[in-house]
Amino acid sequence: MQGPIGVGSGAAVRGWDPGLGSLIMRTHMQIPLVDLKAQYSAIRPDIDRAIQRVLDGTSFILGSEVEEFERAFARHVDAREAVGVGSGTSALHLALLACDVGPGAEVITTAHTFIATAAAISHVGARPVFVDIDPRTYTIDPQQVEEAITPATRALLPVHLYGQPADMSAIAEIARRHDLRLIEDAAQAHGAEWDGRRCGSIGDLACFSFYPGKNLGACGDAGAVTGNDASLLDKVRRLRNHGAVSKYQHDERGFGERLDAFQAAVLGVKLVHLEAWTRARQAHAKSYDELLADCDVVTPYVSPRVRHVYHLYAIRTRRRDALLAELTQRGIQARVHYPVPLHRQPVYRHMGYDRLSRPVTERVADEILSLPLYPELTQEQIAYVSRAVNEGRRLVRRHQNSV
Repeated sequence: MQGPIGVGSGAAVRGWDPGLGSLIMRTHMQIPLVDLKAQYSAIRPDIDRAIQRVLDGTSFILGSEVEEFERAFARHVDAREAVGVGSGTSALHLALLACDVGPGAEVITTAHTFIATAAAISHVGARPVFVDIDPRTYTIDPQQVEEAITPATRALLPVHLYGQPADMSAIAEIARRHDLRLIEDAAQAHGAEWDGRRCGSIGDLACFSFYPGKNLGACGDAGAVTGNDASLLDKVRRLRNHGAVSKYQHDERGFGERLDAFQAAVLGVKLVHLEAWTRARQAHAKSYDELLADCDVVTPYVSPRVRHVYHLYAIRTRRRDALLAELTQRGIQARVHYPVPLHRQPVYRHMGYDRLSRPVTERVADEILSLPLYPELTQEQIAYVSRAVNEGRRLVRRHQNSV
């Protein structure tokens, strides 16, 4: 086994682990999954000035800061417009309502995603229909999408997962043939592309989250709906502001889901850096690919038709839980995205989803593991994590072969 690499101020020592029965490297080095402190430190003066500008202007809800960010973000995703809202979940909710998806409707989506995707469908009174995923990209399988369409289907809701777009050519063609709305869940796909087209400009509408840990993250909850259909975007704009068409005139029931000026100001500062951050993520992913090439884990597959922006760097291994424990012991904050498929979640059991079999989704949920990845990650940290994965897999395999 190789000796410990340099770990900054953290001390590295060796010790005996009776559970594995092997000599392993111990270290005080701590590597988070995402390091928001490092990001803030790099752009702190700009962030602080933006926040102070909002305080000085005292326009805290909507207003010029929000409008400026909406224009800039629409340009970034090559969409006609962007409508800032309170969260990624509200973006999904309002997009579905704008597309007239409601009670009695079915929306086809994936079970391998965060629950907000399905919850938004349920919030409008529709029924989520979960289909299986592609075993390489982990995004929704277009063939199974087509097979799941019924007379009640009103919309398709693919998720661009981990920073890789779903197969939007096939899905858009299915939507066109069956006259269905196409809504992109782009919460993990800021700047990602399918066949040269930016996620956020392909479907009827697209939904982004700016949760702090996203590639473009606010300092709280925030989201946006983007697209090229002016009438749909106008409806989202009304719905986010209590259905108002003008002050104190409300033509429909809406919601208080407005983007606040603080979050818009912060996002405006960060958007300037997003392309550089994306290139850093891609470079870090390439380093992981190279350093894990001889390890018996499955590294991310990247379709030749996409620009992958690596919101997460997700590997797969059949001994995932044991490897996760080993990485945690070494100070590495790896995480599982997502351990329980949506059709197995307690909230949906009463609807009969627990009888569904989605074998690829279920296998991936048992094997997937996200490694630390963020723009400020150093090559030293990447090397340390990669070494821990390689050594951890050998130790886990040796231990399991001995019992």
